[in-house]
Amino acid sequence: MARRGISGLFLSGTLMAFLGSILLAWRHHIDPNYLHIGTLFLLQNLGMLVAPVLAAPLLRKRGIRFVMTLACVLACCAMLLLAAFSPPSPFYWQLIGLFLVGLGAGLLNTSVFHAISSVYHLNPAATLTLAGALYGLGAMTCALFVAGTFFVYNVASVLILLALLPAFAAVVYYRAKLPDEPIVQQVTWTRALQDFRSPAAILFALLLFFQSGSEGALAGWLALFLTQRLGASPVTSLFLLALYWFALLTGRVAAQWLLPRVRHARLLALATLAPMFACVVLFSTNNLFGATVGVLLAGGGFSVILPLVVEKIGDRFPYFHPGFFSGIFSIASTGSLLAPASLGYLAHFYGVGVVMGLPLAGSIMVVFLIILIMLEARLSSPRKA
Repeated sequence: MARRGISGLFLSGTLMAFLGSILLAWRHHIDPNYLHIGTLFLLQNLGMLVAPVLAAPLLRKRGIRFVMTLACVLACCAMLLLAAFSPPSPFYWQLIGLFLVGLGAGLLNTSVFHAISSVYHLNPAATLTLAGALYGLGAMTCALFVAGTFFVYNVASVLILLALLPAFAAVVYYRAKLPDEPIVQQVTWTRALQDFRSPAAILFALLLFFQSGSEGALAGWLALFLTQRLGASPVTSLFLLALYWFALLTGRVAAQWLLPRVRHARLLALATLAPMFACVVLFSTNNLFGATVGVLLAGGGFSVILPLVVEKIGDRFPYFHPGFFSGIFSIASTGSLLAPASLGYLAHFYGVGVVMGLPLAGSIMVVFLIILIMLEARLSSPRKA
């Protein structure tokens, strides 16, 4: 049951990396409209935010299998809709399609983490590592697929082929043996509001906000940025985007090996400084070698921060579950989804160079918040006799 459930994160990664990959196929690198791009990200994120609200009653009434199947059907319909109404079709069709993509991904995420909750409580570290690896593998596959078919098929054909993956997954999940009822109770709003009384919870929430926002903003805009600033071909930029996802994937797997062997303070310092240096390199480089180094540093640094933060949160707040909208952490996760969308509006006024400015500012905030969390932990711990 858990194996079937966690496999949904591969499809979720594909859906979440879809817009960052398909922008070049829609020729936004030739005639960019940053306001439109930002709105596309905004509608995808809106679908992600609506999904947990719909998922809760559906999980109670229809069960995990139904929700996972529904998510795959919505994703398949979204791909087919976008295949029929890609640019230069009216813009509102792409908005509807991206909303359905986000809704499908959100429903899938919620149902998957309900399906694997029993395994998560047995071994949180291993479960999160596997979940992150599957998510990253799905995102990397999406970028590689679009790159490999860029000059082979037209956009409609690429999207129809992408629609086959959620269609196949819908059949698999419909026939799978999954529990009829969700097996985890989410934290109540009363408990969620109590989190605001804890300075540590607020600091952790802000840390997750800036970390996740920086990581997602770079993933959504990297290919478009490299094509416009560096003059790289769309295929090359998409391969570098796939390399970014590969660095995230391998880094999160390597982090589980490093955590018990390397001092966490030293590991965290390297992980926070690497993305800052990467953003400077990507902004200033004029060749593919510099871009490759920057992509590897950014992906490797971002990949280590999240396991370290989740481990600290688990120590301070045992009820926290990274797969659910629980407590103040739900607000942090929700807010961070707005980062790729906000880049579109900022780029409209300040140019595409701001794509590196926002992750850089986010990384600086992460360093600042880590220092505050360490100070708060020291001040709140009981003094030794």
